[in-house]
Amino acid sequence: MNALIIEDEKLVALELVASIAQVAPDLQIIATLPSVKTALRWFAENAEPDLIFADVQLADGVSFSIFEQFQLSGPIIFTTAYNEYAIQAFKVNGVDYLLKPVDRDELKRAISRAKLLVNAKANVALDVQKLLEALNSSTSARSSYKEHFLGNARNSWVPIRITDIAYFMRDQLNFMVTNANERYILDYETLDQIETLLNPTQFYRANRHCIVNIDAVQQVKGMANFKLNVKLKAPNHQFDIEISRDKAPSFKKWLEK
Repeated sequence: MNALIIEDEKLVALELVASIAQVAPDLQIIATLPSVKTALRWFAENAEPDLIFADVQLADGVSFSIFEQFQLSGPIIFTTAYNEYAIQAFKVNGVDYLLKPVDRDELKRAISRAKLLVNAKANVALDVQKLLEALNSSTSARSSYKEHFLGNARNSWVPIRITDIAYFMRDQLNFMVTNANERYILDYETLDQIETLLNPTQFYRANRHCIVNIDAVQQVKGMANFKLNVKLKAPNHQFDIEISRDKAPSFKKWLEK
């Protein structure tokens, strides 16, 4: 069984190849393509692979545009750094997605599912079309993002506009911190719950303990081992956020959106 990777971040692509070798050593990677343009040329000149791994956001566009031009019958495992609300609609029969950094257990399950489809000679072209339709309707999905959060301050509730929130953090309890460095307790059990309510173009899950607003970022500095240190605007400049080596490429791409 052979597979194709469409990924514009070289380091991420290499790590995906290594992870595939660990969880599915029988899977042969026949090519790694860095852009929509090179993928279109490749599909015009080569036979369809058994399985495709495709990043959603590429430097020259979204990978869905590739599948609008080529009607493919094999399964596609999409990878993305953006946990968009509309992604829930993408997980249709025969098509899977993985959030970066890719978890190896999830990768193994996705590949096993793809193998079942290939062995059954299942045609998932219709599923890809559903995914494309879900992408086109993502504008309506964005209306579900929260515009206000209620913060607990001295036994009273304070409504805070989403644009006034600099970051969310986990410190025993979940807090939101405003652009004015005001801190409020939130009535949510996990940051995962909060993350699903946020527009991913505006907020980024930096690590297990923090979700940051792009408008609160002052500057980003490189650290050892390819990690990143995020400095926030005053008066939140004393709070530094660390981005791991694995998430650094997706964070840079998020900043450029």
